[in-house]
Formats: sequence, structure tokens, C-alpha cells
Amino acid sequence: MSAQPERTVEATDDPDKVAGLAEELKKMEWEPLLPVEKKLIGWSIGLGVALLGVLVWVSYTFFPAGH
Repeated sequence: MSAQPERTVEATDDPDKVAGLAEELKKMEWEPLLPVEKKLIGWSIGLGVALLGVLVWVSYTFFPAGH
């Protein structure tokens, strides 16, 4: 197996690059979310809320001293 060179990503404070990025973002058209993306967002939020509920329940059930 050959060793591959390490790739790095560097942050930049170069105003020309930042201005170029801002211009490109302004040129982009707004695209509506696809139905599958909406479902993915909904499931992610729902799962997050449900797991927070489980965490609160476990906290109150098994560690009642602080409540």
C-alpha cells in the first residue's frame, strides 16, 4: 500500500477570497427543498425531541436526588 500525502483544509482571512465567495452565494438561485429532504428534516427533529424526552425520563427515574 502506498502512502498518500496528507490533505489539509486551511481557513483564510484573505478579503479577495471571502468577497468572491460572497458574490458566488449571491448569484445562486434559491431552490426549494425536495420532499425527501423535508422528510429527513422532520424525522431528524422528531428523533431529537424523542431522545431528549428519553434522556429526561432516565434522569428523573434513575437519578432523582437532584430534582
